Amino acid sequence: MSAPSRILVYGVYGAGKSTLAAVLADRLRLPWHPVDDLLWLPGWVEVPVDRQRTRITQICQEERWILDGAYHGWRDVPLARADLVVALDYPRWRSFGRLLRRTLSRLVTGEEICNGNRESLGSVLSRDSILVWHVGAFARARRRMRAWQADPTAPPVLLFRSPAELDRWVATLPRR
Repeated sequence: MSAPSRILVYGVYGAGKSTLAAVLADRLRLPWHPVDDLLWLPGWVEVPVDRQRTRITQICQEERWILDGAYHGWRDVPLARADLVVALDYPRWRSFGRLLRRTLSRLVTGEEICNGNRESLGSVLSRDSILVWHVGAFARARRRMRAWQADPTAPPVLLFRSPAELDRWVATLPRR
């Protein structure tokens, strides 16, 4: 496979999509567009889905990009243009454990996530908590990744079931 120039990194919350996207952007010299920056305004106000779709469409019309996620209102857009989908299909305990550690760390440090937004105790304990979203989204994300991999009309999908598998693949990529 020649070096991909349009990559969708996909997985459930906490799998490591953004971390991987940053590594791929550096290794492959591709522009990375963090999806959270495109979906959330300050104060955790969600960008309307039609505007999200417009933003994603503009990015995907380019010849070179990496996106670190794909959501319901526009998932079809990057899939129609991607050269490669890198799917993080880790066990629930691994992705949830990573998400929990990251969330707790962000609570303590006050680290900015996107557009001035930060984790808060209230957000973590709410019904809209990312931890709750993980529980609800895990099985759907897993089915979706596996269906894409089995679909001969979809872009190629590299499905990684462990960080070690992913690390071995990343090590084969060119360095800057």
